[in-house]
Amino acid sequence: MEQKHPLPPFTLETAKKKIQMAEDAWNSQHPEKVSMAYTIDSEWRNRHLFINGREEIVSFLTKKWENELDYKLKKEYWSHTDNRIAVRFEYEYRNKGGKWFRAYGNENWEFDENGLMKKRYASINDLEINEADRYL
Repeated sequence: MEQKHPLPPFTLETAKKKIQMAEDAWNSQHPEKVSMAYTIDSEWRNRHLFINGREEIVSFLTKKWENELDYKLKKEYWSHTDNRIAVRFEYEYRNKGGKWFRAYGNENWEFDENGLMKKRYASINDLEINEADRYL
């Protein structure tokens, strides 16, 4: 049986550890590696998209990182309860046309008993920035 420690119920310490693990995985930009933190039938809402299961997660992330170059993400603890964690995040990237963006958002995560994320709901806004204004 797959498990992804730390397992719920979360404490402040384990919630923050789970957040750091997610940040590190996403910054690796390895879709298959990232997908292993989610249940096989994980449900996502990412902006206007609804993504279901690891296969769709890998496809989505592959396309994302083909178009979001020099990607750098920072996640921050917001709150938690038994098997749920809320985070705020920001990330910066450059598109293929050379324009820089900073994206801001919030995520709500729900985990199964094995520590795999079964639901991820992300609300995200992008802001075009000058390269000189980058700080991540």
